Amino acid sequence: MAGLPSWAREVIARYESGTAGCFILHGNINDLFLLPGENPRLGRLNDFLLEVLLPQFEVVFSYELGLGLRVERGQELVADWSSGEEDRLRPSPTDPLAAVRDLTHYLIYLRNLRAIKREAPRVAIIIRQAHLVAPNNPTAYSNNLSAVASLLRSWAADARLNENGQAAFLLSDHINNLHPLVAGNPRTSVQQIPLPGEEELGGALEALRSDYPVGLQNFEGRLDLPARRLSGASLSSVQGLLQRHNHENRPLDAEDLGELKKTLVEKDCEGLIEFVEPDRDLEDVIGLDSVKDWLRQDLALWAKDELQALPMGYLFCGPVGTGKTYLAECLAGEAGVPVVTLRNFRDRWVGSTEANLEKIFSLLHALGRCIVFVDEADQALGQRQSASGDSGVSSRVYSMIAREMSDPDNRGHLLWVLASSRPDLIEVDLKRPGRVDIKIPLFPTTEPAQGFALLRGLSRKRGLDIPKEAFGELKDRVPDFLTPGAAEALAVKCYRQVKITGMDAVAALRSCLEDYVPPIALHILRHQMKLAADESTEASFVPAKIRSLLEEAEDGS
Repeated sequence: MAGLPSWAREVIARYESGTAGCFILHGNINDLFLLPGENPRLGRLNDFLLEVLLPQFEVVFSYELGLGLRVERGQELVADWSSGEEDRLRPSPTDPLAAVRDLTHYLIYLRNLRAIKREAPRVAIIIRQAHLVAPNNPTAYSNNLSAVASLLRSWAADARLNENGQAAFLLSDHINNLHPLVAGNPRTSVQQIPLPGEEELGGALEALRSDYPVGLQNFEGRLDLPARRLSGASLSSVQGLLQRHNHENRPLDAEDLGELKKTLVEKDCEGLIEFVEPDRDLEDVIGLDSVKDWLRQDLALWAKDELQALPMGYLFCGPVGTGKTYLAECLAGEAGVPVVTLRNFRDRWVGSTEANLEKIFSLLHALGRCIVFVDEADQALGQRQSASGDSGVSSRVYSMIAREMSDPDNRGHLLWVLASSRPDLIEVDLKRPGRVDIKIPLFPTTEPAQGFALLRGLSRKRGLDIPKEAFGELKDRVPDFLTPGAAEALAVKCYRQVKITGMDAVAALRSCLEDYVPPIALHILRHQMKLAADESTEASFVPAKIRSLLEEAEDGS
């Protein structure tokens, strides 16, 4: 079993130990797989099953909705079946119920042969695209669909599959797309096929080297580098990449691997995720010294592989415009690891949202160390109680994300960063320790000097020179509770004034401050500041002046 992927080793162990004879394989089932041997090559999952897992089975059937029932191996043994005209296998039935019923009868026939001490071949059945044969679609439930699901369930429920040399494999892209009678059977062994890791990619590149010599010529003797850098991409997409480069007589270059991986992974994930490429780090954050010190300490531990000292996740909370997303991007730039945002994973079709999340999680695990950024977390992460009319989707999304966020195996590998201006709307269980360990509040400025420093820094990024000495002139005009978002808008307006009127930067800023109207009502701002302060996990994250202001406001109310 050495050299086989972990899911294949688990299938062999469960079958040989007699604990399972029916397997649901889901996840990366449509990819290519490395077929070991004297001349390793890539093949489809069907090839892997036939050549690697099932070589000892004399008869192998496959069924697919479009192609019908086929005998992959042992045609002559199947032809010997003559237990009665009504029990014969019909020629390639395409109807799911007819095919599954015929297969069930054949399994029973072989068991009866063994029961009377007659020789019977070992038989394996592969149901491809099982989610189309027995779909999780309550609106389409019919007698036929229920009958198919019941028969498939009976294969696993019968513990004699192993004893009689029989095995069944149901292949589905996502477990959530399968009929609950099938997917929820406790006697079925559910094995997720993940995206290939570094070791599998290395073996695949070695097998592909002779086919695409030009594409890999820059990595002679060091295929571990592209294997590591392309981790998270499917073997199909990697082969396509090499084929394209070989055709164009253009070798892969080490500097291109990061961008190529981003392109391949986003394509494989069909728009469900997006890579963020930050061009800034924590040095670009103005203020927040205690917060930056904490984050840098965590990143230093991450670099030293002190994974057990790392938080499972962060929550950045604060009023609208306080730079929560910006801080997350700066953290990512400082960390130097891939940053992924979740996109458009919700779908209106039954089971599709859950299937999309399943695919996203599989990808995240394949990426290795990465940051998962969830903006507007109070809306994106779902609720424990589903809203009326969503068929329970919100609660299932909540459950799946909560389970993934609290998985201890993810500590130091997946770092969750949530951002929200309404942390009170995030389910308490999702932001508890063990899922979100560190909650960092972000606040607007509380002193004119802070606001001026913010405006000056943002103006400098646009090439406007506002000297420190101008503070005395502008001090009385700098607004209270200035957020980075509002300061950014003022800097843009100031730049516009300079370009249109030709006035100097200080005069333009003075003009903009005179016409400034706060974008958020003060009572809303104070309320969101109070929510953020209450969430903070460290007293040092809340400046004394903010705490005093909030206490005064509370006493005044």
